[in-house]
Amino acid sequence: MTSHDGSHDHGHSHGVSVRAGARHTGRLWAVVAILAVFLVVEVVGALATNSLSLFSDAGHMLTDLVGIGMALAAIHVANRRVQQSHRTFGLYRLEILAALANAVLLFAVGLYVLWEAIDRLRHPEAVHSGEMLVIAIAGAIANLVCFLLLRKGANESLNVRGAYLEVLADLLTSVGVIVAAIVIAVTQWEWVDPVIGAGIGLFIFPRTWKLGAQALRVLVEAAPPHLDVEAVRTDLSAVDGVLSVHDLHVWTLTSEMDMATAHLVVADESEVHGVLDQAREVLRVNYHIDHSTLQVEPASHTGCDDIDW
Repeated sequence: MTSHDGSHDHGHSHGVSVRAGARHTGRLWAVVAILAVFLVVEVVGALATNSLSLFSDAGHMLTDLVGIGMALAAIHVANRRVQQSHRTFGLYRLEILAALANAVLLFAVGLYVLWEAIDRLRHPEAVHSGEMLVIAIAGAIANLVCFLLLRKGANESLNVRGAYLEVLADLLTSVGVIVAAIVIAVTQWEWVDPVIGAGIGLFIFPRTWKLGAQALRVLVEAAPPHLDVEAVRTDLSAVDGVLSVHDLHVWTLTSEMDMATAHLVVADESEVHGVLDQAREVLRVNYHIDHSTLQVEPASHTGCDDIDW
């Protein structure tokens, strides 16, 4: 906190918490191992059965691996303790950038599935449905295990949520391949495979849009959607000794790290420290904001030029 008379009091809370994504790196690595094994299984199986849908499912799995690998790399860098002098917040934003990249990858997967579905409707090919069914079931089981591993973390980290959505899309693709294999084996209706593939592609888009929108909201530093900025202003104004609140900004730096800055005008300069402590407590308890920068300004000095902060 910097008052207008030039004196300095610091109202920053810099408690270091474990980032949301970092708590789930063990599960993410387990998912990577499972997907890597079954990627090889599905590629070999697709070549052996001449199944285009199974090969497409393998493409989904490869996208999962790339996306989760990016997420792990971002989480690792974002949680490094060492910060360079020109990166005062470290590299926390890399987690959000990776989440946005995951959303782009998911859109690409959805478009690919739709394109592949159209192509298969035009040029259907016979497949070995029995072997295709066995491999698709094994792939679905692998994706189900990954889905369960990531479900909890999906509510806490954008990166884990991106991986979760990728695995969910792949699980649905595997189920589609299973259904296609059964129907083809029973009826010889080759067109079922591309129709199911198109449905899966369309299913990917709304969830991917939501993930991308959340990442963009963080990157443009909009207020967190769960937080009412005017309510924050009202609560800070209610702190004993505060006459008014201005220049209030609230935004998200990365998963589970909301930030706030504000100028608080007080009646008496002697109230500065008490107001500072109470305001920080309001932000911490009411809004779970542990990282805040507050400038307390005595009313007698509010006519002075603002100091950059």
